[in-house]
Amino acid sequence: MTTALITGATAGIGAAFARRLAAEGHNLVLVARDTARLQEQATELHDRHGIEAEVLTADLSQDEGIAAVEKRLAHRTDPVDLLVNNAGFGNKGRFLEVSMADELTMLKVHCEAVLRLTSAATGAMRERGRGGVVNVASVAAFVPRGTYGASKAWVVQFTQGAARDLAGSGVRLMALCPGFVRTEFHERAGMGTDNIPRWMWLDADKLVAAALADLARGKSLSIPDPRYKALMGVVKLAPRGLIGGVTSRTGRKYGPQ
Repeated sequence: MTTALITGATAGIGAAFARRLAAEGHNLVLVARDTARLQEQATELHDRHGIEAEVLTADLSQDEGIAAVEKRLAHRTDPVDLLVNNAGFGNKGRFLEVSMADELTMLKVHCEAVLRLTSAATGAMRERGRGGVVNVASVAAFVPRGTYGASKAWVVQFTQGAARDLAGSGVRLMALCPGFVRTEFHERAGMGTDNIPRWMWLDADKLVAAALADLARGKSLSIPDPRYKALMGVVKLAPRGLIGGVTSRTGRKYGPQ
């Protein structure tokens, strides 16, 4: 059996990855901050699918939490075959309305943790000649919108660059760029969703199925829905000032996890 490690595993896209991979027979390492919720999830997935689900409590906004996950990813005798860097969050408010501490925490989780965990995972994977990494970004990476969008743009550029550097090694890397997904994300960030059109909402389970299919095809970038593929095509052609004005009206976080 192969093993997948998922950060931010207890809700939203992370939980959808856990459900899908467990159903396909993968053992799991579930990473999040809430131990009780992790244990409940692990028990449910084990009982339903007969897989082993390991719990790793870690706060990726702290060095100790990142280091704990790095150590697990670097394990040579109990290897991780697939890493899903999904942990993330949004801040409510425009630039200068959000505290510097919160902005730096976002960069810690979205950028530093992704860099360090990807490095730990791919180092071990390259030695074995196989493995995969999915770094969850967002369509916000393609629009000018605050620290969230900038951090997700970094995830996309970093992942595609690393994928090129590791080409031929047997290790695949892919940046996943979802749009608006029905998760706990907005509620946790205190963001309203009434102004988001119904057609823009995606189902987390369908999104994950499409993302894993793209990873299997060797793609380094996945925008797993025809609606968002078309929308991002428009974004590439539209003036950036216009796009920035539109995203400011939809809130600080455009295209959430």
